[in-house]
Amino acid sequence: MADTSDFRNGFVMELDNALMSIVEFQHVKPGKGGAFVRTKLKDVESGKVIEKTFRAGEKVTEVRLETHEYQYLYADGDMYTFMHGETYEQIALPRETLSDALPFLKENDTVFMLMRDEKPITVEVANHVELEVTKCDPGVRGDTAQGGTKPATLETGHTLQVPLFVEEGDTLKVDTRTGKYITRV
Repeated sequence: MADTSDFRNGFVMELDNALMSIVEFQHVKPGKGGAFVRTKLKDVESGKVIEKTFRAGEKVTEVRLETHEYQYLYADGDMYTFMHGETYEQIALPRETLSDALPFLKENDTVFMLMRDEKPITVEVANHVELEVTKCDPGVRGDTAQGGTKPATLETGHTLQVPLFVEEGDTLKVDTRTGKYITRV
């Protein structure tokens, strides 16, 4: 058991039968009444963010998650197969487990799997990935006065807005946390 004094960003706890990770927290000591801790919590499995207030000293159940490095091998229908880098053990996960990582996942990429008691909870990709543009309309010169954008489809099927100078075949650096274009490689 842990209490509110143990809170830090990334702290994972069990709350209402869900694993919640602290995104942001703030200790508040009002002039009148007891102190409390205001938190922003992210559901580790679904990614949903909620706000919750705890009384100072309130007990919570801390959960230890292990991170293992895996290599993405292939997709077979709605199942995705990964291999552990050291033991070569393979594991197949359903599409729902990969919801956030799927738009940026290509074969042979390295991913980080969060596990609890040897059971995979979620899969995280690197913060920035390099993906090739497979479909993109040509940008017409003079379309805009300042920094216009157009849609581009990446090799994983993900579509995002890119500057007009990006063309098919270009390799782009993409931020996986926001899903936005960073730069051309």
